[in-house]
Amino acid sequence: MHPSRSAAWLGTARYMAVIQLLSYGVPQFSMKAAVAQQVVPSASTTLSSATLSSATLSSATASTLSCDILVVGGGLAGVATAYEALYAGKTVCLTELTDWVGGQVSSQGTSALDETTEQRRRSFFSRGYLKFRNALLQKIDQPKPGNCWVSEVCFLPEMGHTKLMGLLKDAEKTGKAKLHFLPNTVVKSLQVSPQAPTPAGPAENKGTAGGEHIQSVRAIQHQAAPGAPPLNTAFLSEILEDIYTEQDSTRLHKNILTLTPPPSGKWMVIEATETGELLALADVPYRLGVDPVSYRNPSSSSKTPYPYCTQAFTYTFAMEATPQPVPAVPPPFYPQYEPFYSYDAARYAQTPNLVFTYRRILSTRRVSGNSEVLPGDISMQNWGGGNDYGPGTPEDNFLYTRQQLTDSGQLSAGGWKGGMRVSSLRGGEELAQGYFYWLVAGTTDSKLGAEAKKPWPNLRYLKGLTSPMGTAHGLSKFPYIREGRRLVGRYSYAYPDGFTIHETDVSRQDYRQPYYAETLSSDMYRSLITSMAGLKALEVITDKLPLAEVKLRSRSRLFPDSVGIGHYPIDFHPCMAESPPEKPGNIERPGERQGAGRTYPYQIPLRAMIPPRIDNLIVTGKSIATSHIGAATYRVHSFEWSAGAAAGTTAAFALEQNLLPYQLIENIPRSSPQLEALQKRLNANQNPTAFPGMSIFNEDWKAW
Repeated sequence: MHPSRSAAWLGTARYMAVIQLLSYGVPQFSMKAAVAQQVVPSASTTLSSATLSSATLSSATASTLSCDILVVGGGLAGVATAYEALYAGKTVCLTELTDWVGGQVSSQGTSALDETTEQRRRSFFSRGYLKFRNALLQKIDQPKPGNCWVSEVCFLPEMGHTKLMGLLKDAEKTGKAKLHFLPNTVVKSLQVSPQAPTPAGPAENKGTAGGEHIQSVRAIQHQAAPGAPPLNTAFLSEILEDIYTEQDSTRLHKNILTLTPPPSGKWMVIEATETGELLALADVPYRLGVDPVSYRNPSSSSKTPYPYCTQAFTYTFAMEATPQPVPAVPPPFYPQYEPFYSYDAARYAQTPNLVFTYRRILSTRRVSGNSEVLPGDISMQNWGGGNDYGPGTPEDNFLYTRQQLTDSGQLSAGGWKGGMRVSSLRGGEELAQGYFYWLVAGTTDSKLGAEAKKPWPNLRYLKGLTSPMGTAHGLSKFPYIREGRRLVGRYSYAYPDGFTIHETDVSRQDYRQPYYAETLSSDMYRSLITSMAGLKALEVITDKLPLAEVKLRSRSRLFPDSVGIGHYPIDFHPCMAESPPEKPGNIERPGERQGAGRTYPYQIPLRAMIPPRIDNLIVTGKSIATSHIGAATYRVHSFEWSAGAAAGTTAAFALEQNLLPYQLIENIPRSSPQLEALQKRLNANQNPTAFPGMSIFNEDWKAW
């Protein structure tokens, strides 16, 4: 039936459900969500022009640099964006707060690739990720690099940075392009054009027209001041505010950069930071923390939005096994954090070697699968009961909410300081240092009892600028971020609250469990079952199929605008219920793990990357439009790369075709030749947009 005719007999609400079904989705029911207020940021000041050398710091105090595509954030998503944009022949500026690219695999120290078994067996990843993975395997030349058991590939963080820089240089050469890598650089402000006048429209059409453009970006690049200690000497909490301050200090010399489009005036800006900085700085709608329970996120731990609880972040560190005990001195703050530490489960307390080999990143023995720890082996620590730091209250939340940013002046002209709470960063740093001492000398376990913990003195904490983490203090250069600010996708008639990927779009959860029928209202439960009815959804909506007879869909939601893929469990490292996180007797926020579990192989829709209002901004990485529960799977290594490859390809394609990214999705569910051309390019470049066998008719994913 033609959609216009269906409206006559189904009514407006049911008409919207049919539109969703036609786009290979599920019926959409209006569930109003809290989003950030939209405002236009203050314009930045244009600085005098000067030449900036790629990958080096200028001694000038102000410089201007032009590029076709500006990528803000040098994590895996940012590198993948730059990689594909360079292959497409574009001039790329890539900023990074630290001096290592790679995020998770380098500066954040989580150098153990998170992958699912079947995806790894089939090597079904984006081309750049595969090249990176293969480069690591060839360099390490071991059957199972690192001889760890959390992954098939564990390695030293600096190797991640080195191999990724090699890939970027290859892409630059092949594409006959130009890369301007700007390490130790943060964005301070954006110059955004006013919104173009648009005809008045219905309220549900708010924000669809866009019309604003980022015209220039003001950034700060830093280096060690004359006579000061080298970079990576101070803890991040000690230096973060200085990094975002334009004036020179006793520690840092600053170079102010103005990043602009080429003479054509056309460019694309990519949000690829670890925390969604540009979402806050541009003040586009985003969500933070826990979403209210709904039929799309039925496992949520809150009935109302709770923005203070993001997943725990982790400062990783490296330690080496030694033949003899190494004296250890407790840090002065150790008593504050001692009540937090635990092996989490009895088997780890009984066999602590498992904790070491879990993320062993250097093995002195070539034989794979060996759990024995030998002197000289190096382990990276990322442990839930050890260095996971999960602030989750208004007093200690790690990422400031919009109201907190406003109250602290960070959204005022020149006031931006990164949007992170420094005291929580410091808490994470101290927790990690104390965790090492607990491993070596601790005799109490907060969950298993005192008898479960024995000293483990044959360990050495590795620190120094040539240590695995590349810092004088031994902690990762930046914390491992599991969740940041999450975009609210562009509004449309089909998505009056903005597009979002939800829990039910990807989860294998059995929603027939008594928990859902008992916890959700009857209307919400009916909507949940209807949304999971797959091809039978229309029959449920029209009351032709009783709710009790519905067979729940056993595949992910398929998106006609897919530009990438991912697969990983919904994996939670919850925030803590009280402040501070290390408080004796503290517990995880109740209900946070209800949504944890397996997923089906899923897609990355372009709609999740297109913000309201600003037309030349693309969002990638962990900040795409997902719910809190969805973000727990849309965050690992291969996903970040796929999302970045999609962003880089989309940005280059849009510039070549003289269109704006939102135009590729504005006519969904109707077909779009330009969107199809983009997807064809992605697939031709070995950046898959679907898993093998993905179809609305295929619900057999047992192998996955």
